[in-house]
Amino acid sequence: MASADYKVIDSLLIPKDAKFNVHFATNEMAIAFTSKAKYANEINVNNWTEIFLREGVKVGHSNPNMDPCGYRAMLVTKLAEKYYNQKGLYKKLFGYGESYKIGEENKSKVIVRPKEKDLLALIEVNTYDYLYIYKSVAEQHGLKYITLPKEVSLKDNEFAKFYSTVSFKIDGKKPGQFITKKGSAMIYGITIAENKISPTNKQGAIKFVNFVLGSEGQKIMAKYGQGNILPAVITGDASIINR
Repeated sequence: MASADYKVIDSLLIPKDAKFNVHFATNEMAIAFTSKAKYANEINVNNWTEIFLREGVKVGHSNPNMDPCGYRAMLVTKLAEKYYNQKGLYKKLFGYGESYKIGEENKSKVIVRPKEKDLLALIEVNTYDYLYIYKSVAEQHGLKYITLPKEVSLKDNEFAKFYSTVSFKIDGKKPGQFITKKGSAMIYGITIAENKISPTNKQGAIKFVNFVLGSEGQKIMAKYGQGNILPAVITGDASIINR
């Protein structure tokens, strides 16, 4: 199991279903669009927040409870509100409180789908204008995108203190429980759900994790827009992948 937020593994799998977590890659958030988007010829890193609030402009994000990219969209918008000194941006755009429930979105401005991949086809046919997405995904799909300031993009630990000033609540393990996600640099994690995996698949899982962490896997990650963590940071008991 790999996650675009290593803390998901720590929160939901360890210690019951997994014993280790490897931090193996980084990324950053970006604003993706096509040439068909409203104001596509005008938008830039300095005015995107203002354009998002214009009448008729629609933006997409994935479900924060199902996809780290979704709650990171919330965090980025809250950071942008501070960075650009645009008070009320988050509330005006999304209409949410501190968490997300299906149907709460500002339907005149926002389109939500379970996962980021569910939104990619829709932006190509101009169902909406702009997408909160990982920079690597924007590059892989040939989309235009705005590279956000590091203070906003969740890219760099240099701004960890500023990132941590914003937060968003996602669903926890049980109904009515929440996990508070604070802003932090984007670090990917990978593990093996040892208590869930069948003996038949165990060796394949071990080989896959070692491939991802090896030189060939890291070259592939870099080729498609991911940042490498070299050497990878391992927490917990990862002896299973060293056998």
